[in-house]
Amino acid sequence: MTDKVAGINSITEALHGRRKVHKIFVQEGRPNKKVEELVNYAQKKGIFVQYVEKSLLDRMYSAGNHQGIIAQISSFEYSEPGEILEKAFLNKQAPFILILDGLEDPQNFGSIIRTAEAAGVHGIIIPRHNSVEITAAVARASAGAVEHILIAQETNLVNTIRNLKKEGLWIIGADMQGDADYFTADIPSPTALIIGGEGRGIRRLVRENCDLLVKIPMWGRMESLNASVAAALLIYEVVRQRNLPAGK
Repeated sequence: MTDKVAGINSITEALHGRRKVHKIFVQEGRPNKKVEELVNYAQKKGIFVQYVEKSLLDRMYSAGNHQGIIAQISSFEYSEPGEILEKAFLNKQAPFILILDGLEDPQNFGSIIRTAEAAGVHGIIIPRHNSVEITAAVARASAGAVEHILIAQETNLVNTIRNLKKEGLWIIGADMQGDADYFTADIPSPTALIIGGEGRGIRRLVRENCDLLVKIPMWGRMESLNASVAAALLIYEVVRQRNLPAGK
């Protein structure tokens, strides 16, 4: 099975990622220095490049602006939670895992993946059902970051959380009725941070298995933030606290 990714950034990252790039389609008659550089690099790696009309690219990719270039790559392979933990241990770091409980919007998911990869999160866990998956739109929204981060799909998040607890991780949930504001809470490490789905937040059984619930205070008229914005705030608060000097 193969997937399609489009856009200069996404394809550039795919060429440096884990997936195999099989073929690249480029719009003929559209000069672009960055595309030319990308094509030269791909050809040096032995990847076949075909120049085609824009109408063909439009039919091949409907998830957004393809920027005149589309790549056919191997399908995304999901990881296991154990692989995520192993990555942290091999890097001699305390694990930092992000769990997304029922996120449904591809743009939010892609943005969260981009933030998580940039912040050094070791991996993301999502439910197998009733949740967004890795698609062309998600890959595009992540600006190619999806090629560099481990993502696991789990049938039962509650059991996964319990298993992570056995591995020594602290489970931190984001909830509007949280125990403390996220920037005043003492967030322990190693950490599994849970972000809920748009509108409904984290589910009851997931919430009940959290060790700590934190909230983002809302002082205006809005009751909540976009899921990707909330995730970015919380992810970087975890990073900030993990990097504090001892005793601070």
